[in-house]
Amino acid sequence: MAGLEVHLVTPEREVWAGEADFVTARGVDGDLGVLPGHAPLLAALVVGPGFIDAGGSRTAVVVDGGFLHVAHEDDVTRVDILAEHAVTSEELGGDDAASRDRRAEELRSEDRLDEAREERAKAAARRRVAENG
Repeated sequence: MAGLEVHLVTPEREVWAGEADFVTARGVDGDLGVLPGHAPLLAALVVGPGFIDAGGSRTAVVVDGGFLHVAHEDDVTRVDILAEHAVTSEELGGDDAASRDRRAEELRSEDRLDEAREERAKAAARRRVAENG
């Protein structure tokens, strides 16, 4: 069986595309792992880290919500990650997590608690990817 054909896209751009051996992403019900031959799937994604393993290397990404779709085309398992926003570890700036933490504090002080939680989750995902990228 051939590998995975992976496309990670946002409304603005294609973040990563290519052949991979394994993909992980954070779904609403927990982490998802996709190997070649995976059953067809559509899953909602939450803010979290994702990893694309290809040819012995790993690309770490932050996904700020979206959908993961798995389908088969001939002998290839296609994985589409449609993200609201996504960046690779190489694209993360040094202060990305800290700026998200500051924004969360501002939102919390305005009693916008749901938005503050979302910003804290984005900060935590960015820290994890920066440390493990």
